[in-house]
Amino acid sequence: MLLARLAQVSREVAATSARSEKTALLAELFREAEADDVPIVIPYLAGRLPQGRLGVGWKVLGRGVPPAPAPSLTVREVDLRLSGLGTVSGPGAQAERSRIIGELMGAATEDEQRFLRGLLTGEVRQGALDAIAVEGLARATGAPPADVRRAVMLAGSLRAVARALLADGPSALERFRLTVGRPVLPMLAHSASSVAEAVDRLGACAVEEKLDGIRVQVHRDGGTVRIHTRTLDDITGRLPEVTAAALGLAGERFVLDGEVISFGADGRPRSFQETAGRVGSRVDVAAAAEAVPVSPVFFDVLSAGDRDLLDLPLTERHAELARLVPEPMRVRRTVLSEPEDVAEAERFLAETLARGHEGVVVKALDAPYSAGRRGASWLKVKPVHTLDMVVLAAEWGHGRRTGRLSNLHLGARTADGGFVMLGKTFKGMTDAMLAWQTERLRRLAVEEKGWGVTVRPELVVEIAYDGLQRSSRYPAGVTLRFARVVRYREDKRPEEADTVQTLLAAHPEVGP
Repeated sequence: MLLARLAQVSREVAATSARSEKTALLAELFREAEADDVPIVIPYLAGRLPQGRLGVGWKVLGRGVPPAPAPSLTVREVDLRLSGLGTVSGPGAQAERSRIIGELMGAATEDEQRFLRGLLTGEVRQGALDAIAVEGLARATGAPPADVRRAVMLAGSLRAVARALLADGPSALERFRLTVGRPVLPMLAHSASSVAEAVDRLGACAVEEKLDGIRVQVHRDGGTVRIHTRTLDDITGRLPEVTAAALGLAGERFVLDGEVISFGADGRPRSFQETAGRVGSRVDVAAAAEAVPVSPVFFDVLSAGDRDLLDLPLTERHAELARLVPEPMRVRRTVLSEPEDVAEAERFLAETLARGHEGVVVKALDAPYSAGRRGASWLKVKPVHTLDMVVLAAEWGHGRRTGRLSNLHLGARTADGGFVMLGKTFKGMTDAMLAWQTERLRRLAVEEKGWGVTVRPELVVEIAYDGLQRSSRYPAGVTLRFARVVRYREDKRPEEADTVQTLLAAHPEVGP
């Protein structure tokens, strides 16, 4: 498949908000694709590189390379060149990487160059494209959409299912079953603004602690244990204490869903960054485990013995979980049989926050486990932190945001009256906001470069964020987690923006 065709469909998908039209566009593309194109086409459409981040920045991409007059690049050729780019290291690596990118851009048309720049900088963003791709695959191959969704969740890979479907047709879906040892995509939760709203939407439900840890899926088959993250990475070797805990359970064969979290000497959870750093550590695991031990806390079971439990209601799955896992290793919860019990849910949330956790997840008692989906039967509720910050710079967008200033550089006030950058965000912006901020920020610009503009620190923006973490990339030593724009505050002066000191005081568990 030519890259030009993929770039065209990506542009058309970004230009429409109608799900049915997006599905039709993807179905047509999949009908044209060969089975071996799909493992590249699907991540490219979603703005992901199969190789992961390649560290190619605007310094390289901003160099003007005359475009090719006609399309000739195939998606497989591009993938091969980018794989080669990822292997470049050592002396002269920078020059070699520039050469590879230059050759690639020189072989691309103007539209293809635009698409590649967005792909390499992470600016190709199409929303929940994987879910629409499932529907497009079903339409392209004549397979029932529900069967395709289930195969994807059990395979843990949309690309694997797509390749099998395009190669062998709907009968290929029978190959994908829940198998102990092979991870599946986890069930995810939507958000609710309050526990009252969540309980009202779900009725009879369980309210469970939402831990600020690392999601894990633990598979045990006899004496063999495998531990996977929510992105299906195998991290078994990094968590010997979790392996030991799984081997200590009564069952011989199971799949459990939960989190690992680290607790301090006072019994309160350590910061997310400490837990994440421990889970990410590959060197001297024994020393890391001694310094920052983690504990598994389970809240669901997907398989027990030879039984697939995915389609059972939560009440039955939890009964099986309680049989397998002792209470200290299960997430705290309270069960509401009537929506009028919302006061109990509020009390449980308050207690959970007081213990240092980030909120609760409210779950419908009759819901199955919808692996790989953000189901409406799980609703997360957590306090929202907001800050008034100042825009210091903004980067040009790509894809549907081409020609608009998108990624904001966010600053907080310092003690000497200046501003220090604490992070970036492109989230939470409507099309109208993008148009407005582009015009406004260009008027505030003090310097315009290929990547974007730096501006006078005058525009205040209200930012919601999920927490704070340490970061050596930013001057204050900390950065915001999951920052998104709430609204612009033109009624506030920059000297009314929040200070770094205020932010640190609100998160004493992190600190610089």
